[in-house]
Amino acid sequence: MVAHRIFIVEDDPKIADLLAATLRKYHYEVKAAKDFDEILGEAAAFQPHLILLDINLPSYDGYYWCRQLRQETTCPILFISARSGDMDQVFALENGGDDFITKPFHYEIVLAKIRSYLRRAYGEYAPKQEERAVQVGKLTLYLERMELHAASRVIPLQKKECAILELLMKQHPKVVSREQLLEELWDDQAFVDENTLNVNMTRVRKKLMDYDVQSTIETVRGAGYRFALDEREV
Repeated sequence: MVAHRIFIVEDDPKIADLLAATLRKYHYEVKAAKDFDEILGEAAAFQPHLILLDINLPSYDGYYWCRQLRQETTCPILFISARSGDMDQVFALENGGDDFITKPFHYEIVLAKIRSYLRRAYGEYAPKQEERAVQVGKLTLYLERMELHAASRVIPLQKKECAILELLMKQHPKVVSREQLLEELWDDQAFVDENTLNVNMTRVRKKLMDYDVQSTIETVRGAGYRFALDEREV
């Protein structure tokens, strides 16, 4: 059985260590955030199935990070906080959280909630529906899993990476314009920096290279981007 990965975003090292130790006893794979200015990067590298997120954090609060994380993942996010006001819980849910656990908490309750959300998201209570996939040559993109399968390799993807590949692979071998990509990937493209799409494309290309996928994304000058299927993966 694959161990579920849980990402702890908690700046009190004592609480983070106790949570991590407790979860590891139950065979979860656990990572606690180290750099509170790089939460997105650490989450992307770890690819968690569930996130425990404090509100009071250095630099930016948990509400901010929840909104940012929701751009990249649909995994359950459970807030853990000493704040107990009704509005704190409302803000947590309205900013993308799934539940709110008040400190001090009983670890049995935390474990029960974690098990419950993991069952709903990935286990016996997960919605049963036909899995959507996009196939080009020997490459298969599983949309609900956010995974690209290439031969025996399984490549985990972030939300934007998956969306980019979905658009390009569906249109293969046609070119997809920058305007279409911006419109599909961001709700309000008027506020998207011109370089944002370039950065995301670079990330996808690097991900493909890191996993030794021969196919790549070509830039078609003045037109947009095209998914270029390598002949070894036809």
